[in-house]
Amino acid sequence: MEKDYRIIISGGGTGGHIFPALSIADAIREIQPNAQILFVGADNRMEMQRVPEAGYKIVGLPIAGFNRKNLLKNIKVLWLILKSQRMAKKIIKEFGPQVAVGVGGYASGPTLKMAAKMDIPTLIQEQNSYAGVTNKILARKAKMICVAYDGMERFFPHEKLKMTGNPVRGTLLSRRTTRQEALQAMGLDASKRCILIVGGSLGARSMNESVLSNLDAIKAHPDVHFIWQTGKIYHDEMLTRVSEAGKPANLTVTDFVSNMAQALSAADLVVSRAGAGSISEFALLGKAVILVPSPNVSEDHQTKNAMALVNKNAAIHIPDVKAKEQLIPTAIDTVKDADKLAQLSANIQEMARPNAAQQIAKEVLMLADAYIEKETRRKNEKVK
Repeated sequence: MEKDYRIIISGGGTGGHIFPALSIADAIREIQPNAQILFVGADNRMEMQRVPEAGYKIVGLPIAGFNRKNLLKNIKVLWLILKSQRMAKKIIKEFGPQVAVGVGGYASGPTLKMAAKMDIPTLIQEQNSYAGVTNKILARKAKMICVAYDGMERFFPHEKLKMTGNPVRGTLLSRRTTRQEALQAMGLDASKRCILIVGGSLGARSMNESVLSNLDAIKAHPDVHFIWQTGKIYHDEMLTRVSEAGKPANLTVTDFVSNMAQALSAADLVVSRAGAGSISEFALLGKAVILVPSPNVSEDHQTKNAMALVNKNAAIHIPDVKAKEQLIPTAIDTVKDADKLAQLSANIQEMARPNAAQQIAKEVLMLADAYIEKETRRKNEKVK
């Protein structure tokens, strides 16, 4: 008899949470096509749009993160957490999942807390090399914790850990092309080196300023082409300022890279923030990368992500405060050093785990099987 799998996946807030969540859902459906999957996200965050676009149902919680700068505003946050917990309890009761998966982000806290309280097995997918406060709390009741970095037993019980790596978006490999094909499709000269600068979908002020401050250096190296993603909130300002300063012919300016698989295929060197999801994608593709960790994240976990690679000579790290002066000169020197590029590429690719989503999906279904078996036993005993 075919099992009626019902699985909740909770989290979101950024692409770094949503893409892995969708990859896990897709992998579950590959194994069990009839599995019912319900996403629980945060109202007014990007998952409320992205998840339905991917073909999955989602419900939103009125959850928000703590305000570290204005503690008085956290009175409302506490109320929203309690309200979200009540809503999560109702969602779980109505949907009747056999397992709840948390991928990080605001919504995963209330959802997994209530699932564990209702005796539903929970699985945490910790993406970073430094665990956040929420996951450390949720780990106490979690059945399994899937991780992507060594040494995570310093945060979690070692018997619950499973090294799986981080899932990446499925289109990354399915839409991948050769470097030459990608450059040709983008209208760029394949004889030139290519640097891709991405600061996330919203952009990164420090990385944008580093480009603007080094336009003369960019002009002085016409044998290198720069693709610069400004981010949507900075795009108009950056376009105006670069036009006033005189845009170099070898600089492409865009607000958002819609075909990231193509852009990554084209790039000889990537400059990026150090989000765990992005790093996993670079590893899978074997991309030489310069990481500029965001200083605006909890517990400075992006710096810790970056250093986990730097310690294996798998990436170059530039602190955010030094980006304006150091980023572009370092990028130019690196992209012209074929041996350095090859070394970085080989070392980061050794850290890749291409089957992460499939491994996590199998663990999720094993937990669901154990729960179904337990419930069946309980019902049979009740009948007797």
